[in-house]
Amino acid sequence: MWGVPYLMIKVAVQGVSVPVLVFARTAIGALVLLPLAVRPGTLALLRRHWLPVLGFAGLEIIGPWWLLSDAERHITSSMTGLLIAAVPIIAVVLARLFGDTERLRPARLAGLLIGLAGVALLALPHLGGGTGWAVLEMLGVAVGYAAAPLIAGRWLTAVSGVQLTAASLSVAALVYLVPALLTWPAAMPSGPVLASLAGLGLVCTALAFVVFFALIREVGGTRAVVFTYVNPAVAVTAGVLVLDEPLTPAILGAFGLILLGSVLATGRRVTPRPVPAAALAPERA
Repeated sequence: MWGVPYLMIKVAVQGVSVPVLVFARTAIGALVLLPLAVRPGTLALLRRHWLPVLGFAGLEIIGPWWLLSDAERHITSSMTGLLIAAVPIIAVVLARLFGDTERLRPARLAGLLIGLAGVALLALPHLGGGTGWAVLEMLGVAVGYAAAPLIAGRWLTAVSGVQLTAASLSVAALVYLVPALLTWPAAMPSGPVLASLAGLGLVCTALAFVVFFALIREVGGTRAVVFTYVNPAVAVTAGVLVLDEPLTPAILGAFGLILLGSVLATGRRVTPRPVPAAALAPERA
């Protein structure tokens, strides 16, 4: 669900403009989620938090989805998925810059360096050519994806995940409405393009967000982000099998470094639970 959007975006940008793609994805997702989000007091709640909601929408959807879709006109879906995998590493850095007081243990520092080495292995060969701008766009996407949760965690704890997502998608759809109309395709797009747009809106946006919030309720926010580590594997596999994208040693090496770096950089020290005194006392006859 979270690894296949890059494949669908790659197919969709062959038949529609970037504004049309983003508008279709956000509009479909908003239409599906709004009935789940609207409840008594929702509008008043969103009005009280309108500024952080706009900030979240801009960093999570409005900016990144344009950059992501535009980048995929020039680079493979496999590369986009791998570059997105740098999000946990960037999130650690941003958290440190904006007040995270947790000590940066050697393992986490090593993870940052290993993950950045993976990104460099993947990105540096392309910075000097025509795909250099696309790589920079993807790094911008990763920064947005890493920064948006900081806003949600600090200022939007009173807003439920579904409410926040529905509001953000609605704002994004309104932002892209006019650009989409101005670049609307003159002819009906092909079947694969239409299927990709529908899949992006229904599966990779609406359903993915609902499942993600259910996952957070089930296992907590920290363990829920483990799905981020699966994204690159799904993106690379889908790109190779469906689009015949190349599977080079650099891609395999970058995948291993980014995955290892993300696991180390986002890991937490496990503190042993204190043993109850009753458990230490000898059993009585």
